[in-house]
Amino acid sequence: MTRRTLLIGAGAGVLGVLLASCTPEPVPTPTRTPTPTARPTGGAISPAAFARSAWTTDPFSLGAASFTPAGTQQNSRDALAEPVDDRVFLAGEATDSEAPGTIDAALRSGERAAEDVLRVGGGGERVAVIGAGLAGAAAASRLVAAGAEVTVFEARERLGGRVQTVVDDEAWPVPAQLGGWLLTAADTEMLAQITRLDIRSATLTTPLWRSADDDVDPVSDEPVQAAIAAGQQQPADVALAEALEAAGVDPEEPGMAALLAAVSAASGSDPDEASTWFPPALPPTERTAPLGDLGPLFDDLLDGAKVSLSSAVSRVAYDEAGVSLGVASGESLSFDRVIVTVPLGVLQGKGLEFSPALPFSHRGAIAELGMGRIETVWMRFEESPFAAAAGEAAEGDGAAGDAVDPSTAPSVWHVVGGDALIRTWFDLAPATGESIVVGIVGGEDAATFADLDDDGVLEAAVASLAPFLATP
Repeated sequence: MTRRTLLIGAGAGVLGVLLASCTPEPVPTPTRTPTPTARPTGGAISPAAFARSAWTTDPFSLGAASFTPAGTQQNSRDALAEPVDDRVFLAGEATDSEAPGTIDAALRSGERAAEDVLRVGGGGERVAVIGAGLAGAAAASRLVAAGAEVTVFEARERLGGRVQTVVDDEAWPVPAQLGGWLLTAADTEMLAQITRLDIRSATLTTPLWRSADDDVDPVSDEPVQAAIAAGQQQPADVALAEALEAAGVDPEEPGMAALLAAVSAASGSDPDEASTWFPPALPPTERTAPLGDLGPLFDDLLDGAKVSLSSAVSRVAYDEAGVSLGVASGESLSFDRVIVTVPLGVLQGKGLEFSPALPFSHRGAIAELGMGRIETVWMRFEESPFAAAAGEAAEGDGAAGDAVDPSTAPSVWHVVGGDALIRTWFDLAPATGESIVVGIVGGEDAATFADLDDDGVLEAAVASLAPFLATP
C-alpha cells in the first residue's frame, strides 16, 4: 500500500476519526476550492483560467504570515519556541527569530522542534505533530529518521498548509501556487529542496513601474531604508509609517505607495503597524518562482509518518505522563509528546485549547505578535492582452510580438497611482511561454480582497491590470 493510500485510508481508522474543529462551533469550512475557469468580467479582457486565495478568512490559517508589530520585541518568538514541560513543542515560521514569515523559517522551526523532542525523549517515542505544512513536515521527517513513531494530524483535506499548489493540466500549464511560493536568496533550504526534487523554477526580475498614463521611473527603496535606520536609533520602536513621515517621506505619494504595497504583499503588514526595529524585508531584486507541483516535497518529507487528513485538533492536554489530543467523538489519543505547528492566527483564536494553559510567556508572545494578511490571484489568458512584454521587445532589435529574452523581460510589475486594489504583479510569460499573471496583495487590502467573492476578485484584478493592457 502506498503512503498516499495510507493517508486516505487512515481517515477510517482510530487515528483518522474526524477531530474536533480548530474553531468554535459551527465547524468551519476549509479553504474554498479555486475556481478553475473565469466568468466574464464585462470588461475588455476575460481570463481563460482563474484561481484565488482566502487565507485571511480560512479558519485553519486566519492569516498568511506572522510579522513583528511596532513595540514588540523579537525575543517574543524565542519565548514562543520554548518547550512546555518537555511535552508540548511549538513550531512554525512565527517561532523563528532569524527570518520570521518566510518559507525557510517554517522549515527551520520544524527541524528545531524535532531536535528539542529528541533531546529529551530519544528516538523511540510516540510523537504527534499537529499540522502538515512545511514546519510539520520538516519535524516529522527528522523524527522518523531518528526512529520515532510519528502521527501527523492535518485539519485540511490536503497536505501543505499555507503552501497550496493547484494542479489542473487543463486550466494551468504550470500549477497555480496560492500560498507561499516566491523564494529569495535567503530561502536556501527551500531552494535546495526544489533543486533536489527537480522541480522546475524560474527567476523573476526586472521591475516595471507603470501608471495609467505611462511608464514611471523605478522607485528607490533608499528613503525607506533611511527611515528604518533613523527609527532604529530612537529610544522606542515606532511604526514604519511614522518613521517615514518623520524623515519627510510621504507614504501616500503614488510611487512610494506602490513600493510600500509591494512590502505589504511580501510581509502581510501595513506601514502603520510594522516595526522599524524589526522591519519587514524590502522587495528583493530577484525571486525564484517554482513552476512545478510542490506536492512531492510534502510526500517526501512525510514518508514514514502516519498522516490523518481532515483531522483538526481542538484540545491538547499534557502532564508529566504524556499528552492527550481531544477528538470530535469524545475520545482522546495519547502520545508521549506533541509538536504544534498551527499558524499564529489559530493560536490567537479560541479554537485550540491547552490544558493546562500555556505559560504566560507563551501567551504573551502569541498576543504581541502580528498575523499578516497576504492574498494571491492567478489568471491565464489564451492570448496575451498585455503590452508590457511586447513593448520591451520593441525597444530592442526585434519587433513587437517577437520572442522576449526571459532574463531581460519585465516580470515584476508595479501599479503606480489610481485606486488599484492589487499593485504588485508577476508576469510568468517570459519564463513559461504562457500568458499567466499573478497578483499579490497584503495588509488591509488583502483583508478587503479576502472578503470579496470570486466575481469581485476577478473584477478587481482586471481593473488593477488596466495600465498594462495593450488596449486600454
